[in-house]
Amino acid sequence: MPYAAARALLLTLSLPLLLAATPATPGGWSVAPSGGGRPSFYAEGTPGAVLQDTLSVTNRGTGPLTVRLRATGDGLRVAFAEPVLGIPARTRAEVPFTVTVPADAPPGDRVGRLLVRDSTGRESAVRLLIRVGGPELAALTVEHVAVRGDRITYELVNRGTTALVPRLAVHADGVLGAVLDRAPRTLPVRLPPGRRLTLDEPWPDRPALDAVTVRLTVTAPGAARATGRASARFVPWGAAAGTAAGALSAAAAAVAVRRRRRGSAPATNRAAATGALT
Repeated sequence: MPYAAARALLLTLSLPLLLAATPATPGGWSVAPSGGGRPSFYAEGTPGAVLQDTLSVTNRGTGPLTVRLRATGDGLRVAFAEPVLGIPARTRAEVPFTVTVPADAPPGDRVGRLLVRDSTGRESAVRLLIRVGGPELAALTVEHVAVRGDRITYELVNRGTTALVPRLAVHADGVLGAVLDRAPRTLPVRLPPGRRLTLDEPWPDRPALDAVTVRLTVTAPGAARATGRASARFVPWGAAAGTAAGALSAAAAAVAVRRRRRGSAPATNRAAATGALT
């Protein structure tokens, strides 16, 4: 509906009729979906759709009322025909508004609120629920798997259009066989569409000396199985440092012996030459 036409919907009613409408707030005014009988706004639409409805603001007082209208919500774009509204005494104003569903919105429910505030700071709200239609797709990936100390870190990414509750299984093979095998379990998370979540898995009893390949397998209802892998080498650095230090000491001793032998050989040769001359 064009905004110019929306201005014509400002209605002046008698006080008895207003008293039969919605309950008043402490400030002497009230808000509700237009038409009565609805506690909140509800609509359905596909991604990219522009939905229309009307909000009633009722001034029950004996003086004029000025209010500001705005909206909050889950990515919904709301535009009011009159974002700032002056309402005469004992008058109900009908304010058209539009809700634009994001073009990339996945199927499911989106919740918002229409907020009305007067000049004294008093505020009233009406709930807005938009159901986005379209095919539901469950798709999940596990990425950036890494072994960091005694933990396995990874990221879960919901690449579908529906919220997922994933299940995780953990397996690791070393040089001599399996060193970790945890059965699938449901993770205490709910991953919304398009979201990425960084998690980690404790591994306090990891090998002290081994080369391992870690495999994470993630599943969710309706989604294909996803797998992520990482490799790691475990070395007991204390023992390795001792071995390296011993090797360095042995090498240094060998070098010193060679140097001493080289230093004594010329002296012996000089003594022999001196005896031959005499």
